[in-house]
Amino acid sequence: MTLSDGRVTLRPWSKDDARFMAEASADPAIRRYNGAHDRQGRPAPPLSVPEAEAAVDQFVLSWRALAASGTPAGVAFAIADAETGQLVGCCGVDDWTKEDVAQFGYWIAAEARGRGYATRAVILLTRWLFELGAARVFLTIVAENEESLAVAHRAGFVYEGTMRAHSIWQGERCDVMWFAALPLEWTG
Repeated sequence: MTLSDGRVTLRPWSKDDARFMAEASADPAIRRYNGAHDRQGRPAPPLSVPEAEAAVDQFVLSWRALAASGTPAGVAFAIADAETGQLVGCCGVDDWTKEDVAQFGYWIAAEARGRGYATRAVILLTRWLFELGAARVFLTIVAENEESLAVAHRAGFVYEGTMRAHSIWQGERCDVMWFAALPLEWTG
């Protein structure tokens, strides 16, 4: 499954992409907002290449599960520049409920930020989720992540509220903001 708007391509991850994923996992912003954390908000160590390969294996299993069930939970796309094929980030479906509500997330490698890749990827992924039958698509974004908040707005998501002290980073509580899109009103 590949999605593209001519500038950005979303495609399944391959083991050849593992080095890019491992290097990106060391980026402080990706570790802060997207990586695994313990109870006190301390990030897990960056991925090694073999650990990134294992993550790609999990994504492959999620794609197979989607083919069998029609539910895209756990499915992840590599985000690439459509013209050059260069990898720039990741987006993926974190959850798909029995009520057809989808939650997803994304990250962009440091050297590719500020070029519109995230907004385009969010629009492509949201469109695809609505085509699969999602009744609602939502994002949760740590309130301090101003770049990601701007992506949600540009992609046509509506701010729905703030969950105060919902997350933790390095022992400090953080607010998390909700953004959502509904298929009949989304203008992305």
